[in-house]
Amino acid sequence: MPEPTPVSMSATLAADEALARRRRAGERVLSMASGEIGLPVLPALRDRLAAAAGENAYGAVAGSPALRSAVAGYWERRGLAVDPGLVVAGPGSKSLLFALLLAIGGDVIVPVPSWVSYAAQARLAGARSVPVPILPGQGGVPDPDRLREAVTDARTAGQHPRAVVVTVPDNPTGTIASATTVRRLAQAARELDLVIVSDEIYRDLVHDGSEPAVSPALHAPERTVVTTGLTKNLALGGWRTGVARLPDSELGRALHTRLTAVASQIWSSPPAPVQTAAAYAFGEPPEVTERVAASRRLHRAVVRAVAARFTAVGAELTPTAATCYLYPDFEPLRKHLAEAHDVHGGDGLAALLSERYGVGVLAATAFGEPGRPLRIRAATSHFYGETAEQQTAALETAGSADPLSLPWIRESVDRVGEVLADLAGSPVPALAPHA
Repeated sequence: MPEPTPVSMSATLAADEALARRRRAGERVLSMASGEIGLPVLPALRDRLAAAAGENAYGAVAGSPALRSAVAGYWERRGLAVDPGLVVAGPGSKSLLFALLLAIGGDVIVPVPSWVSYAAQARLAGARSVPVPILPGQGGVPDPDRLREAVTDARTAGQHPRAVVVTVPDNPTGTIASATTVRRLAQAARELDLVIVSDEIYRDLVHDGSEPAVSPALHAPERTVVTTGLTKNLALGGWRTGVARLPDSELGRALHTRLTAVASQIWSSPPAPVQTAAAYAFGEPPEVTERVAASRRLHRAVVRAVAARFTAVGAELTPTAATCYLYPDFEPLRKHLAEAHDVHGGDGLAALLSERYGVGVLAATAFGEPGRPLRIRAATSHFYGETAEQQTAALETAGSADPLSLPWIRESVDRVGEVLADLAGSPVPALAPHA
């Protein structure tokens, strides 16, 4: 009997669980390891979910007509019109991404760095992941020139890359690939006959609305699948709902057939009550768009304040353009970290921050980076409060004032500054909230 496919626990979920255990034991911890958004459920969505609690039938594998129609409208408003018949819903975009890899088949090109689950899901699907570095400051999309080289080399070696996964905007770097890079990626995928799977779960959290993320579906519509969900823009991670937009092409229709077949064997249909609430959310009534806008403002204010704490001690950091993620590089502090703390790479740095200071972060190696880079990923999404009342106050303050005026947010941001100053052997930076 063959051995089970080796796979480790998701690094983000494992780190969160470890920190939760320490918090329950009475330790002082600061969670910056996962990007779960610590905000309350929008009351209008909570009410619709409750009203739909009696919906207990399986329903259509691809999702209810109401949800698929609402999702089609959501994408049409973003310049990606789609027939509702080419929309597939599932219990989370993470599940859909895995089902897509199964439906596409073959090996998978992944950016380096990239979200922790892409390569792991490829292994679970019985495929290889082929890593391709990003261009500096343009996370989520492999360098198109190096993509061509990697696919050529892989095929020469007998591998079968059929898909490339991209993240627009990016996790872990919080950056957005330029329109030019996305266009070149789409061109390369067409030349190499690759399916593009574009994970756009963070699309609505771009800080500057004048510079939106560009989907590869605009440049290679016949071969691009787009996925999204409500986990990030509306902080509904526990509801587990995601959607995929299949291309209107022969390839897309064949992929739709295979994807729904896979879904029928794994989850049967998305949870009916959640679909009803999700259809309302994807319809984007005013209270939904206002909540997303408030979340975006809150993320931007807090992540910029924390970024200033990292750069103040000498870490290098490409400015975060979307989401709540930072990806600082401590290479300028390598000598000091080695001499003062016996730290020689990101794994040791993450361990030190956790064990000595109670600050949870993830090392760059968790995102596929080779060697011993001194990069980590930190998220600010748990800074908004411990209670729904505090989190609501944070959202309200972000619209009219400085969220750092709230003591619980300021305390977390200041704690980051204190820890980094001690780590770097430098004075605690005296920074203005928006420095």
